[in-house]
Amino acid sequence: MNYRMIWYIMGQIFKVEAAFMAISLAVSLIYGENLLVAFGVTIFALITIGVLLTLKKPEKHNFYAKEGFVVVGISWFVLSLFGALPFFISEEVPSFVDAFFETASGFTTTGASVISDVEALSHGLLFWRSFTHWIGGMGVLVFVLALFPEQETQSIYLLKAESPGPKVGKIVSKLRITARILYGIYIAMTIIEFIMLVCGGMDVFDSIVNSFATAGTGGFSVRNGGIADYNSAYSEYVISAFMILFGVNFNVFYLILIGKVKDAVKSEELRVYLGIVFASVVAISAVNMINNVEGFATVGESFRYSLFQVASVISTTGFSTVDFAAWPTFSQTLLVVLMFFGACAGSTGGGTKIVRSIIMLKSGYAELKHCISPNSVISVKFEGKPVENDVIRSTNGYFVAYFSVLALSTLIVSFDGLDFTSTFTGVLACLNNIGPALSELGPTHNFGGLSVLSKLVLSFDMIAGRLELFPVLLLLSPRTYRR
Repeated sequence: MNYRMIWYIMGQIFKVEAAFMAISLAVSLIYGENLLVAFGVTIFALITIGVLLTLKKPEKHNFYAKEGFVVVGISWFVLSLFGALPFFISEEVPSFVDAFFETASGFTTTGASVISDVEALSHGLLFWRSFTHWIGGMGVLVFVLALFPEQETQSIYLLKAESPGPKVGKIVSKLRITARILYGIYIAMTIIEFIMLVCGGMDVFDSIVNSFATAGTGGFSVRNGGIADYNSAYSEYVISAFMILFGVNFNVFYLILIGKVKDAVKSEELRVYLGIVFASVVAISAVNMINNVEGFATVGESFRYSLFQVASVISTTGFSTVDFAAWPTFSQTLLVVLMFFGACAGSTGGGTKIVRSIIMLKSGYAELKHCISPNSVISVKFEGKPVENDVIRSTNGYFVAYFSVLALSTLIVSFDGLDFTSTFTGVLACLNNIGPALSELGPTHNFGGLSVLSKLVLSFDMIAGRLELFPVLLLLSPRTYRR
């Protein structure tokens, strides 16, 4: 284990977080808020530690998968710990555990909150709270790769450990250029959404933070009533469209940019993703209209609310305009299924990813055919090409780890005494980085009433879910640190 290289990269991450936090400090100064100490102390600590860790570049540059997983796993916990300090020092969130939960929820783009009155927070902290979504959406390590020239072997292990999906690769020959292209697309889409929201009458500050929350598929709102407070069909349609777009694999956008539109449209994962969105909107609209759910009196209203909630859940953004916990059982169940699927690999969305579900289902079908014809050679294909055995193995391994963490976390959180629906969907919402759950942890409630133990477990789940489990689980394994 090359510890010197690990701490060197960690130092770069500290400096990047300090730079991002300085932007939030500037926002607080613009609004005349007294947050200089809260942000200033944290920024000073981050810069000091960052400079000390990067004073001398390590002589040994050997850096492999193990180091990549360790760096990514540690950095996300440390980012959340330092990111929580402004909330705690300012006393706007008096409990450090609550501040850590809120920040972990921000960086992991989960959107689960323990704050009952978000409008009581200062502009600087509201900005930082939503900015963590934007930072975590594309990934902090991806940003570091775009800025700092490191060896290609180091970079690919960092990218693999942080980026979502069963298989990660480069879209151009140089990984640093790949990171810059991804962030370029990310920034451009965020700016476009911001402009469209401003054109729809939303004020500048709210447009910025809502664009951050949508881009990172996070869902933190600056209004107690969420997006519904704006009472704007235009804003809801804009945010719905961008939630769906940010749930798409960014490689698709790159293909479109370079003129390979046909190749982009051929993406099997994209077609399945959009098909699930369409089918879910139609099903929920029909069921809710038949059951005379409030707000679903006309086809237009039904489409508006169904589209927004389906887009929010499948992209794992977590925004809400209605209390979907009061919907019919079928509609709630369908949303839980969408929580499980999540968005596409290579997007800013969470969940188990559409591509994994496709591979899992095709593997199951192939095994069924093999039972019928034991001597036949049956391969699993994705987008017309055979899926590598390593990908199938990693997909199966991921689901084993996923369901193990889901079951254990549900058991621990159940000690709080909530009903099963609240407990299970609360864990599911955190592990899949969605945000609001059902019942007592639904969109009109928050996670503030949970015990300290449950908040820490769910914070762990949020970070583990964002990093797709293995980087965090490897931190707990003694074998990781053996020579």
